[in-house]
Amino acid sequence: MARIRKGDSVYVIAGKDKGKKGKVQKVAPARNRAVVEGVNLVKKHLRRSQDNPQGAVIERPAFIELSNLMLLCSKCNRPARIGKKILDDGKRERKCKRCGEVI
Repeated sequence: MARIRKGDSVYVIAGKDKGKKGKVQKVAPARNRAVVEGVNLVKKHLRRSQDNPQGAVIERPAFIELSNLMLLCSKCNRPARIGKKILDDGKRERKCKRCGEVI
């Protein structure tokens, strides 16, 4: 059971983008990193081609360490520590430690 998954809303707690919120676009659990929309933007230089006759410099989000992210609780709308909750059918769910809401 992963703490942060694709599609989750997260809050950045450390780094140059501290305080920003965004949605997780991609997670690499083996590398312990995630790509978050609008966070950790890097400039990528594109070489000239038929599509880009002038070339270009684009900004795109890069991977950020999972330890620098906290999950946003949908009920509290605040960064939350995550706990586990075992449902009646044996499935495990993530829950907010502050309000107890299943995420």
